[in-house]
Amino acid sequence: MFQLRLVRAALVAALVATTLPLAAQRSTTLTPDQVARRWALERELQEMAVVERKVMVPMRDGVRLATDIYRPKDATGPVPTIWVRTPYNFNFWDVRNGVPADMTQALTAVKRGYAYVVQNERGHFFSEGNYDILGAPRTDGYDALSWIAAQSWSNGKVGTVGCSSTAEYQMGIATLGHPAYAAMNAQGYGAGVGRVGPYYEQGNWYRGGAVQMLFISWIYGEQNQVRPQFPRDTPREDLVHAARFFDLAPRMPAVDWAKAFWHLPVQDILKAVDGPRGIFADAMPVDTGGRMIQRTPNDPAWYKGGLWHDDMPINIPGLWYMSWYDVSVAPNLALFNHVRATARPEVADQQWAVIAPVAHCSFRRSSEDTIVGERSMGDARYDYDELTYGFFDRFLKGESSERLARQPKVTYFTMGRNVWQTADTWPPPGAETRTFYLASGGKANSLYGDGALVTAPPAADTPDRFTYDPANPVPSHGGNVCCMGNAVTPGSFDQRRNESRHDVLVYTSEPFAEGLELTGPIVPTLYVSSDAKDTDFTVKVIDVYPDGRAYNLDESIQRMRYRDGYDKPVAWMEKGQVYKVTLQPIVTSNWFAPGHRLRIEVSSSNFPRFDRNLNTGGNNFDETEGVVAHNAVHHSKQYPSHVTVTVGGN
Repeated sequence: MFQLRLVRAALVAALVATTLPLAAQRSTTLTPDQVARRWALERELQEMAVVERKVMVPMRDGVRLATDIYRPKDATGPVPTIWVRTPYNFNFWDVRNGVPADMTQALTAVKRGYAYVVQNERGHFFSEGNYDILGAPRTDGYDALSWIAAQSWSNGKVGTVGCSSTAEYQMGIATLGHPAYAAMNAQGYGAGVGRVGPYYEQGNWYRGGAVQMLFISWIYGEQNQVRPQFPRDTPREDLVHAARFFDLAPRMPAVDWAKAFWHLPVQDILKAVDGPRGIFADAMPVDTGGRMIQRTPNDPAWYKGGLWHDDMPINIPGLWYMSWYDVSVAPNLALFNHVRATARPEVADQQWAVIAPVAHCSFRRSSEDTIVGERSMGDARYDYDELTYGFFDRFLKGESSERLARQPKVTYFTMGRNVWQTADTWPPPGAETRTFYLASGGKANSLYGDGALVTAPPAADTPDRFTYDPANPVPSHGGNVCCMGNAVTPGSFDQRRNESRHDVLVYTSEPFAEGLELTGPIVPTLYVSSDAKDTDFTVKVIDVYPDGRAYNLDESIQRMRYRDGYDKPVAWMEKGQVYKVTLQPIVTSNWFAPGHRLRIEVSSSNFPRFDRNLNTGGNNFDETEGVVAHNAVHHSKQYPSHVTVTVGGN
């Protein structure tokens, strides 16, 4: 077994303390005001709520999940439940600081008349079992819903809330049709989306067939299969008491991911930083479908776990929060549209989306001057809590909600205008497509080249050629990312430092005289060639200011071996052959003010956002040497490389 069982809690504490690096054992200092606030929240919660902590809820296979329950003391009858399932640490006591944890969410729910139930996924902290990043069996969710609904204090209706990995399970469980599951509020939920329409991201693992490296750094702190656990007969009171001294949180040594991601082979990156063994690259004792790094985008293993795929029906009301600088806003919007198109009619009309101009799970960090990377979005604040509880009041309590009644189906922030806009659909009604063609005299290399975006394809083909060397990739600079430590900072940054490189092709429109709003999908189509058997092509969409600043909006990549489809055999390139490749749609809402220009960057790397294609046609994940690729982008009537954008709406 991958479980270390210790008989005495004191021995567990000693083990945890003595095996941690000294730096990891130091506390993060809170200010006196923060400490006072924590104590005040805990006292208020104890006054208002019936509190039950470290309840071990059994699953059908005998594994028990650690669960904390907070419910109103003044309730006159059964109450609805807000259920949060998470792989993250929700221990009620801040062990490092010796004070209560922040109980804001639990207290807010109780004040509004809800029970608040927070539960760790299997294999994390006090929960038993082994963790699998694919998500625990969906039956864990079904069993937890059944347990909640059966409690004497429950009115039988449960809603879910959470962001990122605290949201990713919601869609998969919703497909099981549990009668107690009444509403879901999924935020930044791309890690739970397997396949939807043209997207085969498998939980943000891929983009265009290239590995998104964010999960390598994320897994480092999550795939802990060998960890202290308590004996099954430990009384709950002892677990609660023990949680004041240690929370079983892994104290991982700090890693310089900006350096670590360079390691080859990719499958050994975690080993190189002395990370824990687990599903990323190691054989596991349970059937997880094999090592993640070795899977293809349509590997059967992706369909075994908790990921949602578009052949799985969702038929419960949904409130979907997304953000423009998240890692997967385009697939998230595709899921929202898919549910509206496939759910039962009454449920299809019970879906709402909010798209904010922030990074991953940063909704509530907006201010009156919201800066995302280097770009100001103005006042991007939004009252998420009022909308969330208006939504739950309607579907968990059966109350009319004026807040929800006036909520449009789609609320989105348009950058550049720096305003919230609304629509009944995504993209907004009245949106039209416009096509810009890539053109040059064969010298679009860098910001100082002659690349242009024009309204008709050039007559003759004068391809733009560049050299892609995996040992010298184009560095990621901001972008729609998360979870990469110090390697990549998410958000919008001036891209001119990358655009000075010869291996970045730059195509820029004329300044817009009257301005132009792009709101909706953006679809790049390239005609390309290479002397390599396999390589990548990257695209980045840019808003160029009159003073030259070039702010990134969204980005994508295509691994050429998958250009014919992720469910098709791999297709190798032949030297001298020109191939048409359409990248998966990317998306934004951005106002190009008068004088601004639209820019498209094309290259073959965006590292470490995406893994480097070593260009050999090999596995890539187990290789240590790459080859240089000489790549070209063609543009003419015969080879009309272009980008189709969605203009306006409303």
